[in-house]
Amino acid sequence: MSGRAQLMWDEAVTGYDFGPSHPMDPVRLDLTRRLVGAFGLDRELEIVAAKPAGESTLRLVHREDYIDAVKAVSADPAGADGSYGLGTVDDPAFAGMHEVSALIAGQSVGAAEAVWRGDAEHAVNFAGGLHHAMPGGAAGFCVYNDASLAIARLLELGAERVAYVDVDVHHGDGVQAAFWTDPRVLTVSLHEHPRTLFPQTGWPEETGAGAGEGAAVNVALPAGTGDAGWVRAFHAVVPELLAEFRPQVLVTQHGADTHFEDPLAHLAVSLDAQRAVQVACHELAHEYAGGRWVALGGGGYAVVDVVPRSWTHLVGIAAGKPVPPEAVIPEGWRRDVFARTRQLGPQRMTDGRWPVSWASWEEGYDPADRVDQAVLATRRVVFPLRGLLP
Repeated sequence: MSGRAQLMWDEAVTGYDFGPSHPMDPVRLDLTRRLVGAFGLDRELEIVAAKPAGESTLRLVHREDYIDAVKAVSADPAGADGSYGLGTVDDPAFAGMHEVSALIAGQSVGAAEAVWRGDAEHAVNFAGGLHHAMPGGAAGFCVYNDASLAIARLLELGAERVAYVDVDVHHGDGVQAAFWTDPRVLTVSLHEHPRTLFPQTGWPEETGAGAGEGAAVNVALPAGTGDAGWVRAFHAVVPELLAEFRPQVLVTQHGADTHFEDPLAHLAVSLDAQRAVQVACHELAHEYAGGRWVALGGGGYAVVDVVPRSWTHLVGIAAGKPVPPEAVIPEGWRRDVFARTRQLGPQRMTDGRWPVSWASWEEGYDPADRVDQAVLATRRVVFPLRGLLP
């Protein structure tokens, strides 16, 4: 294993553009890439542009009729009728939709291949993490499910145990669905409770089926959960499961929409807590997966203040050169932000909450605390299915 991290990047991924009124503005990808460069992280990484996912790769997860539908809408956006979730408010049709969606998927598949083959120890595709796409349809701003495709490719290459940990504010429903009956894939999602947020799934009782029973894990956190509760919930569930499962590769999804500034959700997490969980994922990859770590982006709709900083932290951690929270953001990047968006960019790589304080689950729990209730609900349902004490 080379030990060198890879950043998967092709500027053409910014063509994943649902239009000027859509919350998933591709400027967030461009600004992240520029901030990575502004901090000199390019020198610590191998920048790789992988080829788009081909049809045989897409069929590892997606149905052939759906792929054909995406191609048809891609060639003629005006012909979209809402079938297959395309041409909807969430997923408006646009020219080239298939090509750019396949390109993003190809970056995640390429990341998985590099990590599995030992070309890199860690690989990041912050344009990826499109975790809502289903085998037969688009959903929630996601056309092809690059996370599922990366995992499916790992299985095709011979991996026997892949763990997927999703800390986006929304439930990782598409990845869970893709591997619902597959005991080789452990999916863990921490998200806002389905009572208050799309896609209204991810209840603790969703644990997989058949041979995969106990391989789906969901922590449904109450709206308003802040740093201490969010980080506590992560550590109360994820490390113990990974220790039992012993994954050969850890795939993580780092949607930045848990942030208190995000306009589409209701958690109250800071950039500093997001960074703390990124650090934890890196450490868990080394402790339980031989260092093999594929890290993906995801949601995040505070496209100037939050997303570029969060994912630049992720890239720095993967590169072995973490950006200090107190670091001042280079003025050149802030000029780029204003030129692109007419907004003033943030000045530091922190929300002023570092280091994040949280209480370990081993110290006991409060049965009246809503976050602890959420953790207990998950542990009681799924931990016994894995031979663990609730």
